[in-house]
Amino acid sequence: MTVGIDIRVLTRGARTGVEEYTINLLSRLLRLNQNINFKLFFNAYHKIKFNYDWVGLRNVKLYEFRIPNRFLFTCARYLNYPKIDRLLGGADVFFNPHFFNAPLSKKSKKVMTFHDLSFEYHPELFSWRKRVWQKFMMNTEKEAQSAQNIIAVSQSTKQDLIDLYKISPEKIKVIYSGVGEEFIKMSDLECKMSNVAQKYHLPKSFILYFGTIEPRKNIVGLIKAFEILKEKNKDFKKVCLVVAGGKGWLFRDIFTAAENSKYAKQIIFTGFVSPEDKVYLYNLAKLFVYPSFFEGFGFPPLEAMACGVPTITSNTSSLPEIVADAALMIDPYDVEELAWAMEKALSDDNLNRELGRRSLNRAKMFSWDKCAEETLKFLTS
Repeated sequence: MTVGIDIRVLTRGARTGVEEYTINLLSRLLRLNQNINFKLFFNAYHKIKFNYDWVGLRNVKLYEFRIPNRFLFTCARYLNYPKIDRLLGGADVFFNPHFFNAPLSKKSKKVMTFHDLSFEYHPELFSWRKRVWQKFMMNTEKEAQSAQNIIAVSQSTKQDLIDLYKISPEKIKVIYSGVGEEFIKMSDLECKMSNVAQKYHLPKSFILYFGTIEPRKNIVGLIKAFEILKEKNKDFKKVCLVVAGGKGWLFRDIFTAAENSKYAKQIIFTGFVSPEDKVYLYNLAKLFVYPSFFEGFGFPPLEAMACGVPTITSNTSSLPEIVADAALMIDPYDVEELAWAMEKALSDDNLNRELGRRSLNRAKMFSWDKCAEETLKFLTS
């Protein structure tokens, strides 16, 4: 059997949720059955070097193309050409870990993963370029309807596909993503031995947000809640807010809110964090807060929980499904409630310990090995 896989999402060099999903899934999936031939479709106008060992597996072949991506997307969107499976020399199944346009011949079955439909529910949280791209180039509804099978990363995303795109529930399978084995609870000594705190100029006591810096993540709301926390309780005079992650779209208002804050000197932006440093960052935090307006899955809360960090997140979209009773959940539009939850988690030692215990147990339920096994079974069924 031959399975084609679209890995164009890796051209950006970023490590957002879709890239994390693709890298972690393929590193396991491609090793599960040596009798399956995997053909990886990759297209980038400029040469990009791959540092993934799974590209060199015996049953894996990388097909690199140098077609300008805008031209390729335009042809795919409006001409339904070229047929990707034919470029690969044939494929029984073609798997797209994202909803990129991928025209196929009738000989190949299309399977794709949908992570979320946030751009449908909250277009105001995206840049005009992103909205134009979604409307005129991606046509995600058509892609969903043309796929023979769809993987949804949560029940929430599955229901969105049914409600918005009228996709038959029978062709959607929910397969939860995993959490990396590198995310573990460390001892204080292990954390102190690292140079991560010095590298990112971290204070001794801090609340952590980790993720892309963009409006959908509700970081302005987090800054306002942090201000309320500081005003109401002087016990937290030395507690800082650390905002970690790279810039997304429409990030300027977030930095402006931080700069204009009375507590601007206690709001630290780390910028991009190297993957190997993330586990230390989580373990050094007193509290992890992720008040996103909308998530199809939400990796950062799960990573923080795997490190035993007490976590606060939103009660919207997929997040309650992922964290269950292992985190405090708040209305992301209510900054007073968020401030109260932060104060409660920081000041109540019993609650803090209980959240840490539940977090570790909950995170164990999400495995990349399980995700890979279920995905391969779904692709080959």
